[in-house]
Amino acid sequence: MGTTPTDLSVRHMVGPVTFVATNLDAAAVALCDLAQLGTSGAHVHLLNAYSVTLAERRSGYLEAVSGSAINLPDGKPIGWVSRLRRDEVPLRQIRGVELFLRTFERGLEAEVKHYLLGATPETLTLLEANLRSRYPDASIVGSFSPPFRELREEELAEQDRRIQEAGADVVWVGLGTPKQDFEAARLAERLPVTAVAVGAAFDFVAGSVREAPALITKCGMEWAYRLFREPRRLWRRYLIGNTQFIATVLLKRHP
Repeated sequence: MGTTPTDLSVRHMVGPVTFVATNLDAAAVALCDLAQLGTSGAHVHLLNAYSVTLAERRSGYLEAVSGSAINLPDGKPIGWVSRLRRDEVPLRQIRGVELFLRTFERGLEAEVKHYLLGATPETLTLLEANLRSRYPDASIVGSFSPPFRELREEELAEQDRRIQEAGADVVWVGLGTPKQDFEAARLAERLPVTAVAVGAAFDFVAGSVREAPALITKCGMEWAYRLFREPRRLWRRYLIGNTQFIATVLLKRHP
């Protein structure tokens, strides 16, 4: 059995993206630790095969998930690549929804203050209600559903002001890929918060989107389940994106 890291120092590249090799509990503890420091911004991204192909094609996106970014593998194929390469400490899938909930759980004792950014107003209302039901002692200091368009600079400044005045430690960003990754990086640059681009976790916890059954998730076919349920929205991401991912990790060499 390989070594299980308790920090975020073990990293491996998949395509052009650097991922952290850790596990769910260690990642949740690390997020709480980062949140308690509160001295400078940090940005965390839950990335999958589609994210890797985006980073390969779009330099702006690669920049958002590079540098000080903490990237966690939210997708089985990332871990499969790591194991095929026989990395000494392989990458393991950390699903965004599980990290979201585990950090709420771990953050109770540390009194971590959470802010929810994204989704529709209806989904956000359901999300808050479900989180307060699961974790009645959790500190949710605010939430905001921004318009589904590019925000003007003054609107971003007002959004940032709300987050700062709320005293948030962790800002959970659920705006969809790639928008949420750009926003998490921007927030970390502007505010002393830990901004986490958390994927579809908002929809899953709110109950507005059904999660794949555990067996499907375990065998790495969650993408197929989501494609079956939302073919018009996701076909390009999964059918074309997965092919590009294979080409990226097998045919191209990155430093």
